[in-house]
Amino acid sequence: MVTAGRRVLILSAGMGAGHDAVAAELARRLAADGAEAEIIDVLRLLPLRLGPMLRWGYQWVIRHAPWLYEATYQLFFVAKRAPSTSPLTILAAAPLGRLAGRHRPDEVISTFHLAAQVTGRLRRRGRLRAPSTVLVTDFAVHRLWLHPGNDRYLCPNPAMTGHITAMTGRPALCTAPVVRPRFRPPAAECARTRARIGADPGDLLVLVSAGSWGVGAVRETARILVRSGRYRPVVLCGRNAPLRARLGDDGMVLALGWRDDVPELMSAAHALVDNAAGLTCVEAFAAGLPVVSYLPIPGHGRDGALAMARAGLSVHAPDAAALLGALDRLRDEPRRHLQITRASALFTSIPAEAALMSAPVDLPPLGPPGS
Repeated sequence: MVTAGRRVLILSAGMGAGHDAVAAELARRLAADGAEAEIIDVLRLLPLRLGPMLRWGYQWVIRHAPWLYEATYQLFFVAKRAPSTSPLTILAAAPLGRLAGRHRPDEVISTFHLAAQVTGRLRRRGRLRAPSTVLVTDFAVHRLWLHPGNDRYLCPNPAMTGHITAMTGRPALCTAPVVRPRFRPPAAECARTRARIGADPGDLLVLVSAGSWGVGAVRETARILVRSGRYRPVVLCGRNAPLRARLGDDGMVLALGWRDDVPELMSAAHALVDNAAGLTCVEAFAAGLPVVSYLPIPGHGRDGALAMARAGLSVHAPDAAALLGALDRLRDEPRRHLQITRASALFTSIPAEAALMSAPVDLPPLGPPGS
């Protein structure tokens, strides 16, 4: 069990802010339960500054050449004949093995798919003695999350647990998404938040999320909302200052930079329009804010948005008319309540930290060693 003094190593990656935020909240919960939790960015384990280069390259492609990321995703993330292990996995394996040897963790938890590949490889080769758990943060699980060397998987989407087990031969458990416990602020704070961001009393606010990097076609989304005359967009531009400046030229768009009051913003909004199916969506689910996916970023963003819509957690709008139609339907209280209830049900699953309290079964490797 997770008891005082139990050492847990959490592997994350600074690709945006979502994986790190999940790792930080999980570490906080485990520490409150008596564990010693340490977070390591798996990108820092790569030699020759490949980690920062990988982060910069991914950010550039998502912003300027999304078609290239889509091609990469199709070839290496979901294709049936894709290589089973990337060169990055091999490069990070030895540093992680040495790190684990020094820290001697009682368990290693991965919140990023590259980390899951590295721990699976080390476990299968007998070079990682601690059990390895993968905490999947995506609603659509691509193959790079899945390595049979890992001991078990925790997943927020109950529809994916059978697929994970079928692909890896390892147990998979549906757990509640890991979200900070502050996403239901009081009504009085909601009113203060509206005034603080400059919203007029009669504005029906729609949050538009662009992630921490401020990516995607959010300017188009904002224009659609403004032209409708029914909704005022509040665009979360993250750390993309040029995007915020461009959007700020339109007096009807409330363009915000990096914010620490996202729970309060969600409490003041009619809905969230999201393009990545990441942590911001899960935070909206926790806050009781309906989610509409529109123009998702390619690859995992699109697949995640479609998976959430199939589960009835959100609405996927394929075009501008569908976007406005979805927002209009959310003004009907029974429809709105139904969508919120479905999303809130995610949090009735066992919390991830509670699932981690039971030591995983130490399964033998599958297939030939070294894969």
